[in-house]
Amino acid sequence: MNYYEQTIMEMANANQGLVTSLQVTQKNIPQLYLKRLVDKNLLEKVDRGIYICPTTFEDEIFNLQNRFTKGIFSHETALFLLDLTDRTPIRYTMTFPAGYNATTAKTKNIIACFSIKDRYEVGLTTLPTPNGFNVRAYNAERTLCDLLQKRSHTDIQLLIEAFKRYIQKSQKDIPLLSKYAQLFQVEKRLRPYLEVLI
Repeated sequence: MNYYEQTIMEMANANQGLVTSLQVTQKNIPQLYLKRLVDKNLLEKVDRGIYICPTTFEDEIFNLQNRFTKGIFSHETALFLLDLTDRTPIRYTMTFPAGYNATTAKTKNIIACFSIKDRYEVGLTTLPTPNGFNVRAYNAERTLCDLLQKRSHTDIQLLIEAFKRYIQKSQKDIPLLSKYAQLFQVEKRLRPYLEVLI
């Protein structure tokens, strides 16, 4: 194994067995060495630009984040990452900036939502996937407001469970939730949930 290959493997090992072609390029290593490591069965290509060690469990959520860097996990997917539901999403939901071409994302079984520029990063945070990789997602307050919007066809039982879990959290921020409800124009929909649960 030459210096470049060894460096790539060290990068993968330092990153829970995963390395991306972008990381390799940033280290000024030709991507040809990724292919060589795949040929030697030291890495597996799991998606465009994403490679894992054969002993690493593939993390679909993290792979999607690396594939669609403009996407932010939202709605039911964010609920799952925030532990506000026990339901594992069948399809992952990501929010993209308005005007983004999400055709490829939709072919990867992603439900694509869109947000205008001044609201796109409102509530943005980093959350761990079940395998411990960090991804971009919306916080609980933004997620609950997104789910209350008219165009969101969320199951009422899922919403009730999410609010119950949210109210029980020590890190809830009711003033921030109210502020977001006003920004996203869902105050009237939010009020009954808070009146019943608080």
